[in-house]
Amino acid sequence: MLAEQLINGLTLGSIYALIAIGYTLVFGVLDIINMAHGEIFMFGAFAGMLMSMKLGAPLPVAFLGSVALTAAMGYVLELLALRPLRRPSGNMEGNAGLSTLISTIGVAIILENLSLKLFGAENQPFRTSFGNVKFTIGPVNIYLIQIVILLASGVLICGLALWLKRSRSGRALRATAESPETAALMGVDTKKIITTAVVTASAMAGTAGVLVAMSFSNVGTRMGVSMGLKGLAIIVFGGMGSVNGALVGGIILGMAETLVVAYGDSGYRDAIAFVIIIGVLLLKPKGLFGQNAS
Repeated sequence: MLAEQLINGLTLGSIYALIAIGYTLVFGVLDIINMAHGEIFMFGAFAGMLMSMKLGAPLPVAFLGSVALTAAMGYVLELLALRPLRRPSGNMEGNAGLSTLISTIGVAIILENLSLKLFGAENQPFRTSFGNVKFTIGPVNIYLIQIVILLASGVLICGLALWLKRSRSGRALRATAESPETAALMGVDTKKIITTAVVTASAMAGTAGVLVAMSFSNVGTRMGVSMGLKGLAIIVFGGMGSVNGALVGGIILGMAETLVVAYGDSGYRDAIAFVIIIGVLLLKPKGLFGQNAS
């Protein structure tokens, strides 16, 4: 049924959007790509699985524990790999932008090897008590886990949007993204804002990790690479630095992948989706929402 496939696509797209928004927050403030984002996402998925499956923690507790862990990882990343390469104002000096990119690649490699040491190379199951619960509305089946994922993603994305637009710290973050020097002159603590952006992005990666693990019922050490690359593609597709672009791009990619699997050849799932992205970029090189979109 087309309706079921659209729901599947929306569910997958909402997870992609969370990953891409995390990339966008860091890029918007620091003008760099955090290549360790995918591995932090993967650690979030494993943390949720271990707390739920191995320690027997309730799913909400496992979820919050995963978010706390990845937020802490984001703080350590900013403290050790990003902050030493910035000027006091927050901008990158000279070739520090490239140095920071290399630094985050190094962190990604370290985390990937650490995950292999801790968790092994095999995928591990992540089962939930409501994984097979479904509701039937006419000819359409909707699984409870899809509703949970859509609600969680929607609440987080809407909450982030409200925070960025209405809160004082959100406005400070947007000001820092526009010009760290000007924001500092206006009394904004740019160091704190940059740390907040990286920690928030990492927490969103952990959230997406648990949701993906719940959706696919397993976790693996290679999932961070795949999701990380898709998150990068989405922010280019939607427009670098655009939260709206990350949201719309994630939904489009999720829909495209789901429809290709349902009505085409699953082997071309990633290829077809990226062909669509390339096609759009040929028409709009700056992405759907442009480089300066908000």
